[in-house]
Amino acid sequence: MIEDKRWKGVYSFDDSPFIMEILTELRNKDTGPIAFRKGLVKLGRYMGYEITKTMETERIRIETPLEETEGIMIKDRKNVVIITVLRAAIPLMEGLIKVLDHARVGIVSASRGKAPKFEIEMKYVKVPQIKPEDTVIIADPMIATGSTLMKVLEEVKKYGKAKRYVIIGVLAAPKGIKKIKEAFPEAEIFVAKIDRELNDHGYILPGLGDAGDRAFGAPIKV
Repeated sequence: MIEDKRWKGVYSFDDSPFIMEILTELRNKDTGPIAFRKGLVKLGRYMGYEITKTMETERIRIETPLEETEGIMIKDRKNVVIITVLRAAIPLMEGLIKVLDHARVGIVSASRGKAPKFEIEMKYVKVPQIKPEDTVIIADPMIATGSTLMKVLEEVKKYGKAKRYVIIGVLAAPKGIKKIKEAFPEAEIFVAKIDRELNDHGYILPGLGDAGDRAFGAPIKV
């Protein structure tokens, strides 16, 4: 896990050969929907493990069958809200919840319009009440223009103030990260890799295409 020098609280996993191997398969245009979904699940699970390294822990005393010893408990793992941005983030959430199994889950349907305005339409929002001790994790595979996640963050904050706001994705473009961090400097961002740029249609380059279309078998838009 590497913190990007351009922004505080923005991390990528270029140092993880396992993550990079999964990402390589996801990028490949010949990877079909089943393998693509499985890749997102694996990525969510692995990144969930990595997120626990940043959570608050406490030392506890336990009894083994032989003697007393000391262990740890991840306090923050019991206070997590995962916000799933439909539809592409469903497999990512499936992986996350295998590690963060105490999490409450919210669902947000948010779609981005066409260039150049990229207007965001939010049709469905179902978010549990957020408590001060909660870590809110927003799962969205692609952080492109940043407009969708900014809209989601605005909406989620209506349900209470959290301890942390964490965005987990597969890929991000610098433009989207910059936009989010300017509006929400407290937001932390964890992605497999930060790619080069956006094209005129708002797609990340080199990217992997439309994550939702590739995960669920719809025609790929270019």
